[in-house]
Amino acid sequence: MKNLEQELLNKKEYELECEKLWVFLTLMMISGFYGAFTYTIRGGVFSNAQTANFVLFAINLGSGKFFHGMYYLIPISAYFLGTIISEAIGGPIKKLNNIRWDTILILIEIVVVAFLGSLSEDAPYQISQILISFICSMQYNTFQKTRKVPVATTFCTNHIRQAGKSFVNFLKEPENEDMKNKLIIHLEMMGVFVLGCIISTILCHIFLGKAILFTLIPLIIILVRLIKSDIKNR
Repeated sequence: MKNLEQELLNKKEYELECEKLWVFLTLMMISGFYGAFTYTIRGGVFSNAQTANFVLFAINLGSGKFFHGMYYLIPISAYFLGTIISEAIGGPIKKLNNIRWDTILILIEIVVVAFLGSLSEDAPYQISQILISFICSMQYNTFQKTRKVPVATTFCTNHIRQAGKSFVNFLKEPENEDMKNKLIIHLEMMGVFVLGCIISTILCHIFLGKAILFTLIPLIIILVRLIKSDIKNR
């Protein structure tokens, strides 16, 4: 009886809406959108992840462009702050009136996106850079695992590594469905990230800063599904 109860608990945890693959794929696509958005029309920085910004920071310092180099500390610091806050708040809260922290975070992201979409084109780029870096950091630190596979929802580097690792293991054990599924998940995550970047680039050329409002569509879908799941499982 005890084993059956444990199995049911594990199944419930596995089926949490916030841990389903479709949520992670959607968030990954949105992050690709953010990265292209801030790079193409908001100051030439990557706010979805910070490795490239560290490189640009160092290149400018090495070239003697100290002031320009310090500029990249803006998104880097915002990303750092987002991690601190999500760790400090998301951990203790977990649930707020039966609504999970994951759901609350998506609501925060929707508010931020709506605010950025309302800004005029002459608004300082730093506003977009700071806020997108902030929410991407919180998203990355909150949504960490789908189908028991650790994944990142804001950048591709780890997915490249994990895909290569899974591919080698799959070649060794072709009958291993677990390795095959892991490989597919990492490939899909990279694919939707690229798709998000492409969509963002096209829409930015047409709608400029208003293009970010298009991310509200998938974000609202996620929010509705997560709220329904929270209410159902409360």
